[in-house]
Amino acid sequence: MKLVYVFDAYCGWSHGFSATLSDLASHHPELTVDVVSGGLFTGERRVPIRRFGYVQGANAKIAELTGAEFGEAYERLIADGSFVMDSEAAARGVAALRGAAPERAAELAVAVQRAFYVEGLSLSDTATYRKVAESAGLDADAVAVATAFESPEARLAAEADFARAAGLGVEGYPTLLAVDGDRVSALARGSATVDEVERRLAAFTASRTS
Repeated sequence: MKLVYVFDAYCGWSHGFSATLSDLASHHPELTVDVVSGGLFTGERRVPIRRFGYVQGANAKIAELTGAEFGEAYERLIADGSFVMDSEAAARGVAALRGAAPERAAELAVAVQRAFYVEGLSLSDTATYRKVAESAGLDADAVAVATAFESPEARLAAEADFARAAGLGVEGYPTLLAVDGDRVSALARGSATVDEVERRLAAFTASRTS
């Protein structure tokens, strides 16, 4: 059995789920967590953030409900409304980090979201992924991560992630799935506490032997 976490690095609700994901991963080191990027802001949705008038109101709700932090640097980054959220670039960055430390994919996904929502760093910037890698102690891999971000392989990985998310029937982010062979169960869609996820995971695990 493993967990599959489908998120978008530019999704505020995914950022709000970070604490739950981190707690769950620490409680269950025996479970592999596959991290799959969704394509929330691609194609015609890759436009200046001012076009999404609901963002700041949604962020306030997310912060109230989950305790997630939206930093001053992030607020400055989006203040004039010109910043463009590009989920394809973010997915390439996640793929580059995942390739360097696949066993830490969930932790690194959380770090990428923190880089944007707290530190105000663009997820289209190569330097962001070098910084995330260094902050995670992947100093020896930091240059490789930055190089991988720009590579054709990362673009293919992003496309593969988008296809996998669609194939899993994911329609919103974040979505956390428990997967055991052909059996798939949703543990969370959107906001959920770690206790709620643990109860669903326990029920899914129990059903394996019933």
